[in-house]
Amino acid sequence: MPINCGIVGLPNVGKSTLFNALTSTAVAEAANFPFTTIEPNTGRVGVPDPRLEAVAAIAKPPKVTPTQLEFVDIAGLVRGASRGEGLGNRFLANIREVDAIVHVLRCFSDDNVTHVDGVIDPVRDAETVATELMLADLESLERRVTPLTKRARGGDKEAKARLALVERVMAVLGEGRPARTTDIAGDEKKTFKELLLLSAKPVLYVCNVEEEAAAMGNAWSEKVAAMAAGEGADVVVISAAIEAEVAQLADAAEKAEFLETLGLTETGLSRVIHAGYHLLDLITFFTEGPKEARAWTVRRGAKAPEAAAAIHTDFERGFIRVETVSYDDFVALGGEQGAKDAGKLRLEGRDYVVEDGDVMHFRFNV
Repeated sequence: MPINCGIVGLPNVGKSTLFNALTSTAVAEAANFPFTTIEPNTGRVGVPDPRLEAVAAIAKPPKVTPTQLEFVDIAGLVRGASRGEGLGNRFLANIREVDAIVHVLRCFSDDNVTHVDGVIDPVRDAETVATELMLADLESLERRVTPLTKRARGGDKEAKARLALVERVMAVLGEGRPARTTDIAGDEKKTFKELLLLSAKPVLYVCNVEEEAAAMGNAWSEKVAAMAAGEGADVVVISAAIEAEVAQLADAAEKAEFLETLGLTETGLSRVIHAGYHLLDLITFFTEGPKEARAWTVRRGAKAPEAAAAIHTDFERGFIRVETVSYDDFVALGGEQGAKDAGKLRLEGRDYVVEDGDVMHFRFNV
């Protein structure tokens, strides 16, 4: 299953406009009424990485392929979703399937675009969504207490440990804090993950501002930034309307010129993609050869066989070893042969932990 980020938020905040721009399609209908998006739309986007361009410039293959990140456009949530209001049950089921949450917040005023609460307040909107996720989690955990208690009383050590964790998380939720703020010990991480809690997922806040505020943000986005800082979360400021315009420009020079007139050096989409990548704690490794230079994604801490599996399961199954060189050495020494001549090309085994930017060549036998 691909690694993905779910785009969530209240109705009419710009979720589908952002998704369309990210994927450069019009697959997600954008309109000024709630629940335009019912079934979640899914799209994969290339992750911009100048390092891949540098690797390709040395290897000179005919094909260059970036790594990808998947985004899912999920129906707008309304207050009461945890009780099934609106499309609540479907929304919660969809968000349960994603790895991280990209929470779009409306930070612009427009009389032509209605707001479900009538007044623009992105911090309140963020709290509305967070509360619904926490309420759903609390209900989910409460249903587990009785069976776990019975098993724990019967001497089941695993149930006893799980019950203690569940009760700690419930206490955190009861204080109005998301599950991800629970202090989890190293040996509890697997069990915590198995609880499948919505508010345990990492969150990136995206402030959708008016065109004039795309470069510096506005008073609303500043309030979101203060809120996010208290949570240890990241914030990206974009104008979804601008991103939709930029996405329609095919020429790179034309895009750069358009952004320059707005005081921007890169698209907000690039920042969203990179932030999403960081949110999921992902790293990139590269492969290069006569046919293709390509970027690949693994989670930080992955070992060499897991990286091999990202290319093909046969690579992992028949893994022998990997030839690897750091990106900096690869570029500084003019490629694989130069790195080999300088003694910078290493042979690593199954226990090698992949480093961000590694240029790798796998040896395998099946």
